[in-house]
Amino acid sequence: MEFLVDYAGFLLKLVSIALVIGFLLAIVASGKRKSQPGSLSVTKLNDNYDAMKASLDSQLFDKKVLKNLDKEKKKKDKLDKKASKKAEVTTKKRLYVLDFDGDIKASAVETMREEITAVLSVAKPEDEVVLRLESGGGVVHGYGLAASQLQRIREANIPLTVCVDKVAASGGYMMACVADKIIAAPFAILGSIGVVAQIPNVHRLLDKSLIDVELHTAGRYKRTLTMLGENTDEGREKFKQDLEDTHGLFKRFVSGQRPQLDIEAIATGDTWYGSEALENKLVDVVMTSDAYLVSNYAEADVIHIAYKQPKGVAERLGLSFFSALEYKAVSWVSKLTQTRGY
Repeated sequence: MEFLVDYAGFLLKLVSIALVIGFLLAIVASGKRKSQPGSLSVTKLNDNYDAMKASLDSQLFDKKVLKNLDKEKKKKDKLDKKASKKAEVTTKKRLYVLDFDGDIKASAVETMREEITAVLSVAKPEDEVVLRLESGGGVVHGYGLAASQLQRIREANIPLTVCVDKVAASGGYMMACVADKIIAAPFAILGSIGVVAQIPNVHRLLDKSLIDVELHTAGRYKRTLTMLGENTDEGREKFKQDLEDTHGLFKRFVSGQRPQLDIEAIATGDTWYGSEALENKLVDVVMTSDAYLVSNYAEADVIHIAYKQPKGVAERLGLSFFSALEYKAVSWVSKLTQTRGY
């Protein structure tokens, strides 16, 4: 029995060593793969739509009707092919569909910038870029960069349409307003043109516990408010002024993109549902993104573009739990600190 216990202990140590070595090798391999580019996924949504329609037709109609439908489709395809051959070029325009699901850091901008670069390398002025946007906003610099990436499409003279099915508020609306056309679902939430920041302060608690916190800065406004030190009225006023300055920058940006807005009436931090947003000129059309894409299937090739980043070590080893935990922790700290956000 003692021999078996010792042997089991030996095997356990051996497995532990193997796991550590495997983890170290994975880290080394990850370092070597960092320079590798991601992959671009290209899906023609028309084909998916046609496949679903054909599947439903096969269940609803008898063979005679299906035969007639198939004959009509072949005839239409033949005419389209003949017209295209006669023109010697494909006259059908393309809709490039991108997705942006925004978090507080606007992390999705890292993939969106690659997708935009890819689309701009082939898109023509008669084509269109459709961004399906969902975001409640976040940090100023993250959403400022995201909006700037969308401006690249406008500068290339490619029509840009933003579709909002659920929410495009604060920094999300900052992105949406860059578009030539904003489409929102009836109950989508839009607006929140304002700036918010909050920071807890535990100075009095530390003071009662006879705990001193020293903060040394070079520069009068290097740190206006702190979590641990004693805050001053001068620091509070400077902090509030910074928020007002950022809000002014936000209003000027939105007003420059959508001059039809009554910016002073809209930029109160309030939000509106899709139908109300249309009345306030925050959007141009009330419609779901699905309805908009389906309406274009007949006259355009609707192509979904998605850039996939190379997976990190944590993902490859099935440790995505720690990534999720880190994200939650960063979100919580960001809400408690003085990071300004749209």
